[in-house]
Amino acid sequence: MRAFRSLEQWELFPYIGKWLLLACAAAVLAGTASAGFLLSLDWATRTRDASPWIMALLPVAGFVVGWVYYRLGKPVEAGNNLIIDEIHDPRKVIPRRMVPLVFIGTVVSHLFGASVGREGTAVQMGGALADQVTVLCRLRPDDRRVLLMAGMSAGFAAVFGTPLAGALFGLEVLAIGRLRYDALFPCVIAAIVADHVCLAWGVHHTVYVVGSVAPLTAWTVAAVIVAGIVFGLVGLLFAKATHGMGALMKRLVGYPPLRPFVGGAVIAGSVYLLHTQAYIGLGIPTIVAAFDHPLPWWDSVGKFGYTVASLGSGFKGGEVTPLFFIGATLGNSLAPLLHLPFAMLAGLGFVAVFAGAANTPLATTVMAMELFGPQIAPFAAIACVASYLFSGHAGIYHAQRLGRAKHVRHVPEDLRLGEWPAYRRRQREESSHDVPES
Repeated sequence: MRAFRSLEQWELFPYIGKWLLLACAAAVLAGTASAGFLLSLDWATRTRDASPWIMALLPVAGFVVGWVYYRLGKPVEAGNNLIIDEIHDPRKVIPRRMVPLVFIGTVVSHLFGASVGREGTAVQMGGALADQVTVLCRLRPDDRRVLLMAGMSAGFAAVFGTPLAGALFGLEVLAIGRLRYDALFPCVIAAIVADHVCLAWGVHHTVYVVGSVAPLTAWTVAAVIVAGIVFGLVGLLFAKATHGMGALMKRLVGYPPLRPFVGGAVIAGSVYLLHTQAYIGLGIPTIVAAFDHPLPWWDSVGKFGYTVASLGSGFKGGEVTPLFFIGATLGNSLAPLLHLPFAMLAGLGFVAVFAGAANTPLATTVMAMELFGPQIAPFAAIACVASYLFSGHAGIYHAQRLGRAKHVRHVPEDLRLGEWPAYRRRQREESSHDVPES
């Protein structure tokens, strides 16, 4: 009996019991918050579609959200980057105010017509709510890190209805080239439970139909690699453009609440002048259409521009659903050039642009399987990995760490992604100084 109790497997029972309770607690909170958020987004979208004039108030709405964050939201303004930083370097509990601020700020942004997503909000709510559990249970720093990861997984899984991809996202998004398997069980449990909790509240996720998938041949593999390269370059451009727009607005407009006011005025004015209503909000109808029939090539460009303007000027929300839009419409446009079914390439673009922008090729490959069926798995893996490689060391999350660089050696451990450009500049300067004079 003593020998039996000394077995490693026997010691796992308390571990499993602890993380079942903690992960389920975080999942119930995240799933419930995500359900309320998604239902609120549906209401905001229906209201905006029924009253198009409401978009004229987008600058005012942007100013109000910006002012509230300026007065109350400075500790949580970093959003997803704050949660990632806390997982890597725990300092203090994420303030509870993150949940209502990002919830209301995102719904207001959608109601009045900003082009933003929803994953950022769900992940922030999931992480912040999970951190409140760490306070109640007085968890150690290592356990707190794991529960924060589980909260991120729960929020992602609930908002998209992809529990396995959500679990992997919470593991993969923290560092390029490195996964924390000690958090695998809590993240999987939290993602699955949160998804079921969200569905239990009556939420319905959009269904995307790929239909036929091309046979796996040398040509189709080569064509998908080419498409993946394009998707990765677009993901790279999106990340740089969004961060660049944010930096430009900070230089040009000193008072933070005025930034979304100015951005909202430009967005609203251009929508009325150019009749580009399809590029505001989530854009789900256009994403669905990308799987059904050919679309004009400029749809991806339009959504790209409106999303960069919205996020860069300070509107609240996520990047992922706009990336789905950009990727699906871009894949739709590339399909005739690569002689592939447009629905298939729309599906690959849907996940692969996000894979490149977020540096999460595993999560997005699994997401493709959950959304489009297992038959697309080989092509999704090829497109997502190619996109991941060609997006370089850039991404939408500056707090991501470089656990292992994609193609260069001797990178300092845990270098933040936002510090990568400065690090490369220093490398080039040092190498130029080392070159002997002729």
